[in-house]
Amino acid sequence: MGFSTTHLIIFLVIIVVIFGTKKLRNIGSDLGGAVKGFKDGMKDGTDKAAEAPAAPVQQVAAAAPVAKDTIDVEAKTKV
Repeated sequence: MGFSTTHLIIFLVIIVVIFGTKKLRNIGSDLGGAVKGFKDGMKDGTDKAAEAPAAPVQQVAAAAPVAKDTIDVEAKTKV
């Protein structure tokens, strides 16, 4: 009990009647642009990650000795 081609054609006709061809064309172009932008972003992200060397981490000197039972909220490393 699956969908036949006549069911799909009726479904597409109903969608076109509800939304109209202009709105469907806009949705299609927006969706295509989003997919293209996502693919380009993924490709650029992997290229930049491979090219850029890791930044050296510098230690920040502590201002004063801190007791072991306290929580130090200052950053210990500088990126």
